[in-house]
Amino acid sequence: MPRLLLAEDQSMVREALAALLGLEPDFEVVAQVARGDEVLGAARAHAPDVALLDIEMPGCTGIEAAAALHRELPHLKIVILTTFGRPGYLRSAMESGADAFLVKDAPAAQLAAAVRKVLAGERVIDPTLAAAALAEGANPLTDRERDVLRAAASGATNAELARTLCLSQGTVRNYLSMAIQKLAARNRAEAVGIAREKGWL
Repeated sequence: MPRLLLAEDQSMVREALAALLGLEPDFEVVAQVARGDEVLGAARAHAPDVALLDIEMPGCTGIEAAAALHRELPHLKIVILTTFGRPGYLRSAMESGADAFLVKDAPAAQLAAAVRKVLAGERVIDPTLAAAALAEGANPLTDRERDVLRAAASGATNAELARTLCLSQGTVRNYLSMAIQKLAARNRAEAVGIAREKGWL
């Protein structure tokens, strides 16, 4: 019987998912965690066949957890579940090794069917999100621009960012300027907002 691990920080949502999937005669929910940084340890301890991961979690994101699982336990199937149907998230999830990407408001039967498909070796992607991701194109930001923009979201000054990221203030300014330009934003706050909205941070 396929063994499932659920990672979701909202306990009500996590328990509802566990109850719904537990009703399926061919699934067994063997572990539940509320933090992204608990996913790998739980997967090692409980040996699930499929990990269902939320994106927005404390500790680390579901996408970061998926990358760690894919690296350490490559046989494990990964399903990303999200409230945020952002095209950039889909691309990042697939690059991190996810086998499926679904929005949480999909019917329970659809989720169960998706789990069975990934167990059979298929990839499952919400079709609306797939179309949006294709229309959106690739993330224009480099990894370093993304790091600096993510750090700038806290409202830190260039001097503070330089200290935190071990860069010179001029380098920080250059990365922020490039990110603002690429996103056609007026300032760093708007650039952060645009990148978050598209799932590029």
